[in-house]
Amino acid sequence: METYFTKEHEWVKVKEGVAAVGITEYAAHQLGDVTFVELPQVGKQVKQSEVLAAIESVKAASDIYAPVSGRVTRVNDALDDRPEIVNEAAEEAGWIAWIEMGDPSELTGLLTREQYDEYLKGLE
Repeated sequence: METYFTKEHEWVKVKEGVAAVGITEYAAHQLGDVTFVELPQVGKQVKQSEVLAAIESVKAASDIYAPVSGRVTRVNDALDDRPEIVNEAAEEAGWIAWIEMGDPSELTGLLTREQYDEYLKGLE
């Protein structure tokens, strides 16, 4: 399963035209203890780079942007009761939503793991 990243610190894992989306370990660490995740509505149509969801922590509130366009088909309801899952496993159990992709070619504009790691080195 290919994983792609944005410079806004979202990740996307694609399998059979469906993209799981969340924030990176780096973003979760920068935010500190996550206290609330505002999930998108199932059925919501999103365009690439539009606000998908929001996340709040003890340090800040941030928007989460859609790395791909499409329709939200599932959200991670577990985050309603346990938003700290994002801190514990940002790139696994802490996923935010699944998006049925409208245009898979949008992935070509995203970063690979290697490119994202290089990008992070520039932020230090």
